[in-house]
Amino acid sequence: MNNLLEVKKLYKSYPSGRGRLEVIRGINFDLPPRQMLAIVGASGAGKTTLLNLIGALDKPDSGSIRFEGVELSSLPPIELAQFRNRKVGFIFQFYHLLPEFTALENTLMPCLLRGMALPEAQQKAQKMLEKVGLADRSHHRPAELSGGEQQRVAIARALVGEPKLILADEPTGNLDSATGEKINLLIRQLHDKNGLTSIVVTHNEQIVARCDRILHLEDGQFVEKM
Repeated sequence: MNNLLEVKKLYKSYPSGRGRLEVIRGINFDLPPRQMLAIVGASGAGKTTLLNLIGALDKPDSGSIRFEGVELSSLPPIELAQFRNRKVGFIFQFYHLLPEFTALENTLMPCLLRGMALPEAQQKAQKMLEKVGLADRSHHRPAELSGGEQQRVAIARALVGEPKLILADEPTGNLDSATGEKINLLIRQLHDKNGLTSIVVTHNEQIVARCDRILHLEDGQFVEKM
C-alpha cells in the first residue's frame, strides 16, 4: 500500500529572544490511506506547528513533506492554495466560523473558492449539514448555535469539498465532556464512512482510544511510549 503522506527529516524553528527556537526537530513518519492517527503531547511540544506544516499553512526550514508522492515544497503558491482547498479539510479548536454568515453559508465557502456555482454549492453544503445532524439549523448564524453545533458546522465545512486528508487540532478542546464525546464519535463515523485519512491532535483520551495509531510528540520529536 502506498502512503498518502510521507514526512522526512522535518525541521521548523522561529525567531526568539535568544536566537531561534526549534519547534520541530527532525520528524519522520508515514501515513497510509484511511488511517486515523492521533498525535499527543504536552502544550508547546510542536503539535499545532506540525499540522500547519502538513497542511501547507506554514513552510518548514528543511525536510520533505510528500502528499500522494508530490513534494509540497515544489509547488508554486497557487497550487499550494489548491492543495489546501481540494485535498485537505481543517478542523480547529475554536471553529473559525464567519459570524455574519449562516451555517449553510459557512459550510459552502470551500466550494465557492474552487469556483463551484452557488446552487450546486448550496446543495452540497445542505447535504453535509444533514450528515452532521444540523439539517434544521442551516440558516442559523454561529451566535445562535451551541459550541457543539458550531463544531459540527466546522466539520461539515471541512468535509464538503471531499478532501482526502483531515487535519483536526484539538477538535473537542473548547467543549464540555459530554458534547466532546459526541463530536469524537461523529469524527470517527465520518472518517470511516467517507474513507478519509485523518490526523487528530488531541489531549482527549476518548478520541485517542478511537484512533488506529498514536504518536507521542515531545520537544519537537516523536518518542516511543511503553
